[in-house]
Amino acid sequence: MLFILGIFLYSPDIPLNELKKTYANKFSKFIEIEGMNVHYRDEGKGEVILLIHGTGASLHTWNKWTDDLKKKYRVVRLDLPAYGLTGPHPQNKYSVPDYSNFLDSFTKSLGIENFILVGNSLGGAIAWYYASEHKNKVKLLSLLNPGGFSNKNDDSPLVFKLARAPIIKDILRYVTPRFFVKNTLKEVYYDKSKLTNNKIDTYRDMILRENNRESFISRSALKPKDYTSRLQLITAPTQILWGNEDAWIPVENAVLFEKFIPISRVDIMKKTGHIPMEERPFESLELLYNFIDSN
Repeated sequence: MLFILGIFLYSPDIPLNELKKTYANKFSKFIEIEGMNVHYRDEGKGEVILLIHGTGASLHTWNKWTDDLKKKYRVVRLDLPAYGLTGPHPQNKYSVPDYSNFLDSFTKSLGIENFILVGNSLGGAIAWYYASEHKNKVKLLSLLNPGGFSNKNDDSPLVFKLARAPIIKDILRYVTPRFFVKNTLKEVYYDKSKLTNNKIDTYRDMILRENNRESFISRSALKPKDYTSRLQLITAPTQILWGNEDAWIPVENAVLFEKFIPISRVDIMKKTGHIPMEERPFESLELLYNFIDSN
């Protein structure tokens, strides 16, 4: 029965060249870093704002923010290794320190020396770790529902549990039905009505990019490490922005970040889930502008 079910639900990889036709546009660029052809977009002029997406996402998660930000800033965003059009790291370097090193190589390649750094979820964890290492480069730091502290009882979302489960993880490599992606996204949206079909299709297509599922399974297998002792090393003024209905990372963690980051403020958004920049882009962006203006 499992075999028959697998045949009907089999989801083949989508070749990169096919995805580029839909998801690369006139602002898309590719740059060789650590053996990968990294997809990024560089739009607007002025002070640089660098946007880093979270687990399972891609640079498309920042679309609505970018439309407004690029009117007054130079906005740079990218697909992290293992995600989007960038795809797998050839050496499976997916720890937070690995991503921080990659981000440093990326900014150096673009000649970006000082910038406002923004990250969501995994991207938030990468952003604050990077800020703790490169104090002279990060002018301001904005963290949206960032990772870093362990969830209560070390619990984790279902998709991560499945990616670590024997046998099931092997099935996930080849079986990723649309309804599974939709149900996972429902977990990170508080207002389910804002989850559009186009958004579901984008996430699924990025997941099906050749070898991205294998990379996600490899990332999920990493034993979590606590790097939060580095938070006290951050010197950049920091915004901690959180949706109070986050089902993946508890909003209570915002207080922990505020406690350990020397110069920080907390902005809590009501009726908002794990990805404020998608679910409530204009309200969350206004909070970012207020933070920037106050510094």
